[in-house]
Amino acid sequence: MIYVTLIICFFASVLLTPLVKQLAFRIGATDRPNKRKVHQKIMPRLGGLAIFLSFLLGVIILQPYNIYSTAIMAGAAVIILTGALDDMVELSAKYKLAGQLVAALLVVVWGGAQVEFINLPFGGKIEFGFMSIPLTIVWIVGVTNAINLIDGLDGLAAGVSSIALITIAGMAIIMGNTYVAVIAALLLVSTLGFLIYNFYPAKIFMGDTGALFLGYMISVLALLGFKNITVVSLIIPVIILGVPISDTFYAIIRRFLNKQPLSAPDKSHLHHCLLRMGYSHKQTVLIIYAIAAIFGLAALIFSQSTVWGSIIFSVVLLFVIQLLVENIGLIGAEHRPLMKFLKAKRNNS
Repeated sequence: MIYVTLIICFFASVLLTPLVKQLAFRIGATDRPNKRKVHQKIMPRLGGLAIFLSFLLGVIILQPYNIYSTAIMAGAAVIILTGALDDMVELSAKYKLAGQLVAALLVVVWGGAQVEFINLPFGGKIEFGFMSIPLTIVWIVGVTNAINLIDGLDGLAAGVSSIALITIAGMAIIMGNTYVAVIAALLLVSTLGFLIYNFYPAKIFMGDTGALFLGYMISVLALLGFKNITVVSLIIPVIILGVPISDTFYAIIRRFLNKQPLSAPDKSHLHHCLLRMGYSHKQTVLIIYAIAAIFGLAALIFSQSTVWGSIIFSVVLLFVIQLLVENIGLIGAEHRPLMKFLKAKRNNS
């Protein structure tokens, strides 16, 4: 039944996306070009609605259930409403954040899905106590915004999210977590159906409706799949979401160094840097897909490593990420501490 449902969700997304495109033009949910954006013509947004409706159809058919289901879907409804309103009237940052906080609170406080403790690698554990709720909310809101921030090129957020969902579903199957595997698979095929219209050259954007929804769902699925376990295992979802998390992390550092507000928009995200290096729009998206896939593979390898192997793997991975970041200028042309250090060591040897 599940395979039939996945096919139904995929084709539902394929059929619904053109209808959502017409709706977007009709209600004014469009994206106009400006100096920060890559596209050159008015584009329909709201494409995430097709992803959500297709996913919802699959949930209705299969009715996957665990103790968090109702809270997750209630939060998803809040996120969809927030994103749709932003696609239509461009909400201010505080109202968008308010919607994300309400959705996160529904899952964490009402649903009870929170990281309460982590087991340490060499014995003992850390109890988060009263901090478990705010820490889990920060995770959900942070990942939600990280996916939203990478939604800057045709097919980028949808493709990176799909790769993350493949990894989450695969690892959930290995761990025997049926609920997470089913939900991730339903969301994956719904996103892939939309991606047919969203890949370069895009006919429709997912808008905040899609980016916030995918970010929210991925954050929750990662939370359910890897909560209350070891420090090593807690790193797995961070690796899976390596592209959006690292892009957001370095954006925060970049704005701090440039003394800009954290919410200040710029054209120095990963995709902007690759475009400036001379890669085409399509090549840039495919390169980031490849990086996301490498992160997914790295998460799988990491999950099968010993404790010491995981520690060594983490150090090497952080070294490679920093080297890549400095090479493409993600922080800025002047801020390349690792490369300067390696050059100094080479000159002294």
